[in-house]
Amino acid sequence: MNSKLILRIISIVAAVILLQTLYFKFTAHPDSVYIFSTLGMEPAGRIGTGILELIASILLFVPNYRWLGAGLAAGLMGGALMAHITKLGVAVNGDHGQLFILGVIVLVCSLILLWVDRKAIPVIGKLFK
Repeated sequence: MNSKLILRIISIVAAVILLQTLYFKFTAHPDSVYIFSTLGMEPAGRIGTGILELIASILLFVPNYRWLGAGLAAGLMGGALMAHITKLGVAVNGDHGQLFILGVIVLVCSLILLWVDRKAIPVIGKLFK
């Protein structure tokens, strides 16, 4: 398998996970409302996070801006995982840690893409040449 295909698959995995959660955020699903209420961020945090995740998902498929999508997704997932660790717990509303695990998967995929695309990042990318 060539490296471009592997990177495409990694992008797809991250984007699909991010995109599938948007339904819950944008329809005010009770689990999503519970999470963001617990964090004191309902409804603006829920909707704002959803918009940022949508933007990150799109950017993961734009070759010149994949680094930006990966960076945005990594930041969002870092925040989500910290929220799980500090306030929500790994398992939320009986999900057996599924949201936490999906967050870890997106974070790992994003960090891989960010590392691969590190030279394309404006300003700091020059440090990696």
